[in-house]
Amino acid sequence: MAKTWYPVIDYLACVECGTCVSKCPHNVYDKAKAPSPVVRRPEDCIDHCHDCKNRCPVGAIIYVGDDTCWTPPNRGAGPKQIPCSCGSAEDGIKRVLVEYLYLDLLACDRCIGTEGVLDEVMITLTPALQLAGYEVEYEKIKMDTADIAKRYRFLSSPTIRVNGQDVCQSVAENSCGCCSDLSGTDVSCRIFEHDGKTYEVPPKDMLAQAILRAVYGRIGTTGCCDAYELPANLEAFYKGKESKSNCSCKGDCCLPMCRHR
Repeated sequence: MAKTWYPVIDYLACVECGTCVSKCPHNVYDKAKAPSPVVRRPEDCIDHCHDCKNRCPVGAIIYVGDDTCWTPPNRGAGPKQIPCSCGSAEDGIKRVLVEYLYLDLLACDRCIGTEGVLDEVMITLTPALQLAGYEVEYEKIKMDTADIAKRYRFLSSPTIRVNGQDVCQSVAENSCGCCSDLSGTDVSCRIFEHDGKTYEVPPKDMLAQAILRAVYGRIGTTGCCDAYELPANLEAFYKGKESKSNCSCKGDCCLPMCRHR
């Protein structure tokens, strides 16, 4: 029984999308109340599982015991819980969640190109992972605002995560003309390093290897409780984008030209 770990919902922020209820691998939520997230079986939550929090689009979930400064009553010693691997569950189903976090898929060549490569890789890898007994999910999430970026602890665009972990071990960037056009500021976006070369759009073999390494090799984890601040680079992007949206021309004079160069 996870006496010191279970989800708590901020109902003022919750948009009742139903994702946490339908996707919880441990059946913590009352499905009869869906899409409203009602925690019915907190004792079934697995210590340090962040599955529903990672999926929540508005960051409306925290956990008792997750540095919330709140612990439940009758806290006492109980059987030691095995931390959730976020790739497996008590029901015996192994899960792989691949998330693509990006800034723009209309004008940014880098985001568009990486999406295309990742789509191809997932088409190839998904059947193989399913054959190996994994349940595979592939989601694309636009980091449309600074608030969303903060909720996802977004560091650089584009980002590919497997079960919450960035498949790249470090962040390397260079100037991105497309996103600079979008925001009217100098913005740097992610570059990918592979076999001694640098790419603005990663090659397929790099992404395939990185995803498989994350699934089977358990890449180095990044603590969800580590200190996070929105990078100044992204902060400038969002402020510039907001300024353009408020422009009297309604954006007509601010249209990005990157894809037409």
